[in-house]
Amino acid sequence: MNIEFEEIKDEDLGEVKEIYDWYVAHTTATFHTEPVEIAQLKEFIHVGHPKYKSYLIRVDKEITGYCYVSSHKSRQAYDRTGEITIYLKPDSRKKGIGKVALNYLETIAKGKGLKNLIGVITGDNAESIALFERSGYVKCAHFRNVGEKFNRVLDVVAYQKEI
Repeated sequence: MNIEFEEIKDEDLGEVKEIYDWYVAHTTATFHTEPVEIAQLKEFIHVGHPKYKSYLIRVDKEITGYCYVSSHKSRQAYDRTGEITIYLKPDSRKKGIGKVALNYLETIAKGKGLKNLIGVITGDNAESIALFERSGYVKCAHFRNVGEKFNRVLDVVAYQKEI
């Protein structure tokens, strides 16, 4: 399995939207409840940003997902911390791709001067929680009953790693 990362360009956002909208419609991994517009994606997926990078994930040349590092908060004192996100196509999960993507993003983030990475995860997303825990992230926050989707009240947890 050959895994490669390619910086997301504007023309890739349609493919990214398709992947993200699947999660919107079928999972609690995102708290969006309706499909997003490309303009909305651009609010959190940076294209061409010098510090915060977004990547398509290709396995054997086929797009299998995307990942990115974004700002944790917009205030300058948080500039040492980034938020890390990975979305894989449903048939690409549980194949080790997420772990490779997480390691790749950590390397990129470190090279951009980030000192901390935070993953924000829906509390019932055991798959993502396990990935972050196996990768050395430590639970640093638990927000109870903060979201509601599919008639379920949901927690959000945050996992942090100093890099």
